[in-house]
Amino acid sequence: MQANYNKKLRLAEKHITKACPKMAAWIKHCGKCQLVPEWEREPFESLVRAVAHQQLHGKAAEAILARLMARFDGQEFPEPKQLARMRVETYRKCGFSLSKAEAIRGIAKGAMLGQVPTREQADSLSDDELVLRITELRGIGKWTVEMLLIFTMGRLDVMPVDDYGVRAGMMQMYGLESMPKKDVFANLTDRWGPYRSIGAWYLWRYADEQKSLKREKAKS
Repeated sequence: MQANYNKKLRLAEKHITKACPKMAAWIKHCGKCQLVPEWEREPFESLVRAVAHQQLHGKAAEAILARLMARFDGQEFPEPKQLARMRVETYRKCGFSLSKAEAIRGIAKGAMLGQVPTREQADSLSDDELVLRITELRGIGKWTVEMLLIFTMGRLDVMPVDDYGVRAGMMQMYGLESMPKKDVFANLTDRWGPYRSIGAWYLWRYADEQKSLKREKAKS
């Protein structure tokens, strides 16, 4: 599956390069897109992980998830019924905020009731159908589903306009005076379709590099 996906990544790089000179220069510097979706991961698990990562640095989120996983020693990931039954206080001891604890319990209950689709079911649904279905769950916004679409489902044309890293990358790359609004995103990224997910990946990388350059400059 990844081999076929990699062919699409190469097409995406060529398409975006032709569509945007600034992205063309960055793609040439950055190199090939290294996006590898979690093809075997169930949407339930991906949503729980995405909630943990909301508004947190990656390392902090992974530390919280590790404390959660430690309560289910020997399992690859907890079952929906296990997380649905777990008390909010227990989530809080792992480091989850109250709102995140309630959101994860809601995801777990949604998975048990069939509102959160299985991987097989999700494969047959469009991006919009998945967004509409899953954002009905408490505490689950569009960004969380977009992370599922990009990093688990391997959907190629998702632009998470509310993501801080993507917005920062866009602002820095295009020399904007402030974080771009949604209409600015449309004007600049619609031409990247049907590969906007790959454009988002490059914007994340650009924001990361700018952050690294800033740290290096501060040290010198």
